[in-house]
Amino acid sequence: MAHIIVVGNEKGGSGKSTTSMHIATALARMGYRVGALDLDLRQKSFGRYVENRLAYLARMGLTLPSPAYRDLPEADMAKLAPGENIYDHRLSAAISAMEPDMDFIIIDCPGSHTRLSQVAHSLADTLVTPLNDSFVDFDLLAKMDVETGRVKGPSIYSEMVWSARQLRAQAGLKPIDWIVLRNRLGAQQMHNKRKVGEALEDLSRRIGFRVAPGFAERVIFRELFPRGLTVMDLKDTGVDVLNLSNVAARQEVRELMIALRLPGVSVEI
Repeated sequence: MAHIIVVGNEKGGSGKSTTSMHIATALARMGYRVGALDLDLRQKSFGRYVENRLAYLARMGLTLPSPAYRDLPEADMAKLAPGENIYDHRLSAAISAMEPDMDFIIIDCPGSHTRLSQVAHSLADTLVTPLNDSFVDFDLLAKMDVETGRVKGPSIYSEMVWSARQLRAQAGLKPIDWIVLRNRLGAQQMHNKRKVGEALEDLSRRIGFRVAPGFAERVIFRELFPRGLTVMDLKDTGVDVLNLSNVAARQEVRELMIALRLPGVSVEI
């Protein structure tokens, strides 16, 4: 069966689509067969990222390893089983169609709570949650006491992940490996950055996730989206000399892939 990687965060602007695309492309460049689904049926940022890539490669006459993106198939309401949810049916059909041909399936969830996102989390072998590195976004994971800075309890999102873990346990599936990425890390070792790191490490032991470094705030990540490229593709698209920021961005992707600890994956990108 394909290993399913779900990229989820119920807040927008955390870098989910950039993270999804770089994980998917990194695996494709390693020679794995990678499927891609975007559950944000309105924005489809991940889906548009892949479409931009295919259009750019066709225009430039290039061939580069790429994930195989699919839209969710439409469903005939008349053919649904009694009580079956149409979104459950569409997601199940998409995964069933991909699994025989894929080693990995990357699922990018919307930045809000939806039925599709909830179901996808229960399907995750690996769950990746990009988080902007600030206390503004920290409440995605936990409720904080504003006076003391102490964690009062898990957030609604963390409770959803807990429910997904329970569903998998009941079905006899292996536990979700949950990784929280510290995205948009500042270049300087600021007091707030240290405090966020300490809070995340404390919370990780309480609710069961691993903390990993994500991507710094870099212009290159925004510039690559219109062409559908990733930082791993630069040398294959005419960039002979990488600047220091681009080299650092490639290293961030490499460190992320190592941190994911995906089964059978030896990181050489």
